[in-house]
Amino acid sequence: MDRPDFTYPQVVLVGLTVVVAVGLVLAATTSSAAFGSFNQGWDGASQLQDEARAVGAEGEIVRNTSQYSSGPANGSVAVVLSPETGYGPTDTDRLRAFVRRGGTLVVAEDVGPHSNPLLARLGASARVEGDTLRDERYNYRSPALPVARNVSNVGLLAGVDSLTLNHGTGVDPDGATVLASSSSVAYLDTNANDELDDSDPVGSYPVATTESVGAGRVVVVGDPSLFINAMLDRSDNRAFVRSLFADHDRVLLDYSHAGRLPPLSVALLVVRDAPLLQLLLGSLCLGVLGLWTRPPRALRRLTDRFGSEPAPDPTLDADELSSFVRSRHPEWDDERVDRVIRGIMSRRDED
Repeated sequence: MDRPDFTYPQVVLVGLTVVVAVGLVLAATTSSAAFGSFNQGWDGASQLQDEARAVGAEGEIVRNTSQYSSGPANGSVAVVLSPETGYGPTDTDRLRAFVRRGGTLVVAEDVGPHSNPLLARLGASARVEGDTLRDERYNYRSPALPVARNVSNVGLLAGVDSLTLNHGTGVDPDGATVLASSSSVAYLDTNANDELDDSDPVGSYPVATTESVGAGRVVVVGDPSLFINAMLDRSDNRAFVRSLFADHDRVLLDYSHAGRLPPLSVALLVVRDAPLLQLLLGSLCLGVLGLWTRPPRALRRLTDRFGSEPAPDPTLDADELSSFVRSRHPEWDDERVDRVIRGIMSRRDED
């Protein structure tokens, strides 16, 4: 069997087409947004769904706060990581109803302006401080990555000895139960100059709290980076995340007020949540496959009529080829006919 004859430009074109196609698929299914569930980079949170499965829970991406009412609140935990936009009255009402019906809401924030107003509307007492927490003595490679070693013995922190933050902040409990706090030599960098000044308050700062709100509870963590891929392996962060997810059937990862999700991933989520749409797409695929394998008679007639022209008989001589080409293309002039015949004959000689 003769091998196909590809020219160098054709090979380059095919290669570029493959690269572009792969790039488009990756762009449509992944994200570079910090804390993103579809971001598999160091600053993404793509591993959170794996952590949910590790404790026997089902991870669910929340694109709209209406999903909070789609299942039982009791046995569900939701995670809000540094929202980029504020929660409006309708969204806040849904989250408050979720918590009061028995749900657990985890709000992780460092410097963003939208989490404290959300906590206030939920009826929670704790607030994030906003200034970067630093510790010159107890840290992981940098004072901006303080290690909180003062951990309470409540159930949420079972098996957790410390937490490692990454440019996080303190949490003002205002009556909430403190889960973990920094060492006594930590400080809030109030002027953001990465140095300890006389004006920077030194002391032990809570970094995680919990409190009851209605039949549920609100957990506040002073660092959303604690949940990203690169930080899960730091001193007991993964154990902390699993302890939050444990004893829950459903983990809601709330991206309703975060950056845009990848379009193809969103489409897959929409299809997954719509059984009727799944049935419609499945039927459409089966129909297309049926037409491809056994086209109806009318379609075959159209294909025969408008399909590609038959190749000339390879045994024809130059005069017979001329008659064949002229019968197929009477609109061509003599020069073009001669050029086509020379090309055919030349190709024959090469074969």
